[in-house]
Amino acid sequence: MSSIKKLAGQTIWYGLSSIAARFINYLLTPYLTYKFLDWQYGEMSIVYAFIPFMNVIYTYGMETAFFRFANKADKNNVYNSTSISLIISTVLLSFVLILLQHPLSALLQIKQHPEYLSMAAAIIGLDALTTIPFAKLRQDGRPVKFALTKVGGICINIISVYFFLSVCPTLAKDPNSWVQVWYNKDWAVGYVLLANLIQNIVTLLLLLKQFLGFEWKFDKRLWKEMMIYGLPLIIAGFAGMINETFDRIMLGWWAPVTHKKSVLLAVREAKAQVGIYSACYKLSILITLAVQAFRMGAEPFFFKQSTEENAPRVYARVMKFFVITLCLMFLVVMLYLDLWKNFIRNPAMWKGLKVVPILLLANMFLGIYYSLSIWYKLGNKTLAGAWITLIGAIITLAINYFLIPVYSYMACAWATFACYGSMMVISYIWGQKEYKIPYAWKKLSAYIAISVLLFGLHKLLVSFISSGIFYYASATLILGAFTLFILKIEQKEFQRLPVIGKYLGSSGI
Repeated sequence: MSSIKKLAGQTIWYGLSSIAARFINYLLTPYLTYKFLDWQYGEMSIVYAFIPFMNVIYTYGMETAFFRFANKADKNNVYNSTSISLIISTVLLSFVLILLQHPLSALLQIKQHPEYLSMAAAIIGLDALTTIPFAKLRQDGRPVKFALTKVGGICINIISVYFFLSVCPTLAKDPNSWVQVWYNKDWAVGYVLLANLIQNIVTLLLLLKQFLGFEWKFDKRLWKEMMIYGLPLIIAGFAGMINETFDRIMLGWWAPVTHKKSVLLAVREAKAQVGIYSACYKLSILITLAVQAFRMGAEPFFFKQSTEENAPRVYARVMKFFVITLCLMFLVVMLYLDLWKNFIRNPAMWKGLKVVPILLLANMFLGIYYSLSIWYKLGNKTLAGAWITLIGAIITLAINYFLIPVYSYMACAWATFACYGSMMVISYIWGQKEYKIPYAWKKLSAYIAISVLLFGLHKLLVSFISSGIFYYASATLILGAFTLFILKIEQKEFQRLPVIGKYLGSSGI
C-alpha cells in the first residue's frame, strides 16, 4: 500500500504540474481558433505535427535510458555522459535541419515560409537541451522546481502569443509606432513559433543550474550501453509520432478538395480540413492530460518498484485506477460535449465534432498501452516496443493512405483508433508471456464498454428530447450513476486509498 501512496504522491505532484502546463497551453486553442482562419490554424498544425518527429530524433531515447541507467549505475556518470551526448547531437542536427529548410518546407506545403523550419530547429534544439535537466528533477524528486519551470514557460508562451497577435496589430496602426518597423500581419503562424522560441529560451534559463551541473567527463562504455538500450526507442518514438501527429501532414497532402483548378485554393482547403481536425482533437484534452500526468509520475516509479517482490500486483492495481479515471473522463467530455465545443471559438470548425468520441477512445487505448509497456522497458527489450509501435504506424499509414481521399479527417480518427487499439492488444498479449502481471482485463474492458454504452444512451435520449435542461440533467444523472457503480464495485480498493478511503466505509456506499 505504501507503494501506491508513493505513486499517488508523485503522480499528483508531477501530474498537477503537467496538467497545469498543458491545460494553460490548451487555453491558446480558443484564442487561436478565434484569431486564425481555419486554413491558418491548419498550417500551424502541420508545423507542430513536424516538430514532434524531430524531437524523437534529437533525444534518441536518452530520457528513458537516463531513468533506466540512473538506477543501476553512478547517477553523476550517467548525467554527465547523457548531457554531453545531447549537446553535441543537438548542435549538429539543428545545423542539418536549417540547411534542409527549403526542401522540407515544400514537402510540408509551407514553401512560402521556409523560415518556419529554421525557427522550429531552434525550438526543438532548446527543447532537447532541457530534456535531461527535467528528467533529473523527476529522478531527484523535485516536483516544485519541475512544476514552476513547466508552468512558467507556458505562461511566457501565452503572454508572447497574445502580444504578437493582439497587442502588436493595434500598435502597428500608428505609423509612428516602433512596432510598425518590423510587424507583419500576414506572418501569423510565425509569431506563434516565435512565442514558442521565447518560451524555450526562458525554460532553459530557469534550468540553467541543472543544465550546467554536469562535468565534461564522458564514459564511452556507459554511453554505448545507453545507446543500445535507447536506439530502438527511436524507432518506437518515430513510429509513435506517425501514429500521433503524421495524420495532419497526410491530411494536408490527400484531403478531398473542391478547388481543383486553383492550386492555392486547393492547398488552403486541405489546410482548413487539417485545422478542423486539429481543433476537434483538442477536445480529448482531459484524457490527454490524464495520460501525460500518469506517464510523468509512473515511469520513474515503475523502475524503482521493479525490485520489489509484489511489483506485478502493484502494476495491476495502478492499471485499474488508471482505467477507471479514463472512463470517467471519457464520460465527462462526451456527456457535456455541447459545453466543451465552445472551447473552439470558430463555429465553422464544429462540423468535425464527430471525431471526438473516436479520438477519446483512441487516446484511452494509448494510455493503457503506456501502462502496459513497462514489461519491455524493465526487461531491456525496447526493441519489442519498437516493433509494436511500428505495427501501429503501418496501420496508421495504410488506413490514412487509402481512406483520407474519400473520408477526409474521419479516416484520420479511425486510423488513430485502430492503431492504438492494436498496440494495446499486442502489448498485453506479448507482455503477459514475458512478464506476467495480473491485470483484471475482463473487468476493465467492461468498464470501458459501459462508458461507451452510457454515452450512446445519452445521445439517444437527447435525440428525442431537445431541451438544454434535459441535456445537462440527464448527463449529470448518468455520470453520477456510473460513479456510484464504480465506487460500489471497487469499494474495498478505494477504502485503501489515502484521504478518500475514510469516507467510503462499509456504511457509506
